[in-house]
Amino acid sequence: MIKQILGRLPKKPSKSSDGGIKHATLNSTSPPGPDSVPSIGYNYAGKPTQAVNPKANGNSVAAPYEALPGFRDVPNSEKQNLFIKKLNMCCVVFDFTDPTKNLKEKEIKRQTLLELVDYVASASGKFTETIMQEVVKMVSANLFRPLTPQPRDNKILEAFDLEEEEPLMDPAWPHLQIVYEFLLRFVASPETDAKLAKRYFDHSFVLKLLDLFDSEDPRERECLKTILHRVYGKFMVHRPFIRKAINNIFFRFIFETEKHNGIAELLEVLGSIINGFALPLKEEHKLFLVRALIPLHKPKCLPMYHQQLSYCITQFVEKDCKLADTVIRGLLKYWPITNSSKEVMFLSELEEVLEATQPAEFQRCMVPLFRQIARCLSSLHFQVAERALYLWNNDHIENLIRQNRKVILPIIFPALEKNGRNHWNQVVQSLTLNVRKIFADIDPELFEECLRRFQEDEEKGEETKTKQEVIWKRLEEIAAKNAANGEPVPVPHTIPTLTS
Repeated sequence: MIKQILGRLPKKPSKSSDGGIKHATLNSTSPPGPDSVPSIGYNYAGKPTQAVNPKANGNSVAAPYEALPGFRDVPNSEKQNLFIKKLNMCCVVFDFTDPTKNLKEKEIKRQTLLELVDYVASASGKFTETIMQEVVKMVSANLFRPLTPQPRDNKILEAFDLEEEEPLMDPAWPHLQIVYEFLLRFVASPETDAKLAKRYFDHSFVLKLLDLFDSEDPRERECLKTILHRVYGKFMVHRPFIRKAINNIFFRFIFETEKHNGIAELLEVLGSIINGFALPLKEEHKLFLVRALIPLHKPKCLPMYHQQLSYCITQFVEKDCKLADTVIRGLLKYWPITNSSKEVMFLSELEEVLEATQPAEFQRCMVPLFRQIARCLSSLHFQVAERALYLWNNDHIENLIRQNRKVILPIIFPALEKNGRNHWNQVVQSLTLNVRKIFADIDPELFEECLRRFQEDEEKGEETKTKQEVIWKRLEEIAAKNAANGEPVPVPHTIPTLTS
């Protein structure tokens, strides 16, 4: 009797384990026909699963995955309900790793997604909260999935090797692309009220969206870049959170993993965000520059995102010229020692920063800056020396150097003189002589003074070298004499220094 009573009680529906987002099942209470196929649900491996045996748990099998009527085929009063039904229908996720599986159902879903895009694009009334909730559910079911990196033959790859690697494409892109297009249209639509939508496009949604930037498919990252920019513009309340979340991604990349596929795209979004910063800059923004953007010069894979990073850095200096000293000293801190190609990038970025630098900020950092430039001028790698010499082709930078030549020329003169005499590359020699002539023309007295000091230092160097050779020769004679007599060679505890 008790079993009969309990059997009549309604069963409690099971809760979804993904935070309230339940995946679609096609509603049908009628028993399946003889030609019906099992319904397709969504499991957390991202593959469609067949419905379980109805006899095992007493549930009826869902209807087959079939196309719903078009929006033109129903009256206006039914279009919203049909829109929601189509959203639920598109929550079903198919397995694209097998191209021969569920071909009919995949095409039905693709066409349905295209209908949803057209509906949003032509909407003439405000979207309700119910629609927003269903939209987020459908988008989440399709986009938010584990990003499993594809294995590569060589796990440790340099940035230049990665540029040559074929990008890995997601096989589910035929559906993902349309879902991204739908999300972009919905967020950008004037019929989407930001005050209502912010409840559903919340912090959790934003974090999951940012996680997708690590996708190996460049097409997906390109879509994400556009959508994130739209979300940032639409939901002002989320802006500080988005900046902080991007900041955290950078921190983890710089100090922990040095592996992330979407740094360039995130920086591209940030470039637009920084461009819109109001003046004077907030302290939060300056800290972001110092703690996140400047340290991004450290990772070995800098070439993958340097262009976007350089743009962001330059934007800060153009917004607030007082940041030039901070930026230049930051570049000097992370200046590469053994990576010549990376050094060329630093010199290119340095030119862009110096072009936006005012004389007062330039004077604060010119001594350590031109010590580094002098090392670049002396580089045996011709591209490094050549790129450093090209700084004099920039009128603004040359003007800064002219104004401060009494400090700068003594620092770089030895490098210029040695290059002009001995550098193996003819182009570097020619450029060096041009720069040397510039200084000789604008201030002959200073040039002659630097030349005299250089010659004196050379003479002192020759004297020191001669004394060292005499000492070594004397030591060799003593060692040879003691060895012949079988006596040990005395070695002093301290090596005497040479005095000129």
